[in-house]
Amino acid sequence: MTQDEAAIRQIVQRWFDATQAGDLDAVAALMTEDVVFMVPGKAPFGRDAFLAAARAMQGVKIEGSSTVQEVEVLGDLAWVRGQVKVAVTPWHGGPMKHMAGGTLSIFRRGRDGAWRLARDANLLSPGPA
Repeated sequence: MTQDEAAIRQIVQRWFDATQAGDLDAVAALMTEDVVFMVPGKAPFGRDAFLAAARAMQGVKIEGSSTVQEVEVLGDLAWVRGQVKVAVTPWHGGPMKHMAGGTLSIFRRGRDGAWRLARDANLLSPGPA
């Protein structure tokens, strides 16, 4: 495994850990300013919309797992294919919602040498626990 691949795998894990911990500042630091997110049923959206939606979910309990299945590094760009399973429990104590599916993410190396998420296609849908 190359140093770049290891760094990108660490970012994916930090993102997942920070999400579960509700650490929005840590998540924000892992994305580019021009990041674009794509999810089923919604128009693509950027950083501000992502952060606003995440703030609206403060207090929601998120548990799960993330598995990196492939990493390909091409200069200052890299893509990652993975699988995610999450269980989301609303802060008001409603029923737990299970989601699962594939992800395809593009990372870009910044001028500071750090890799950050630049594009993300998240195909999570209601799924098994």
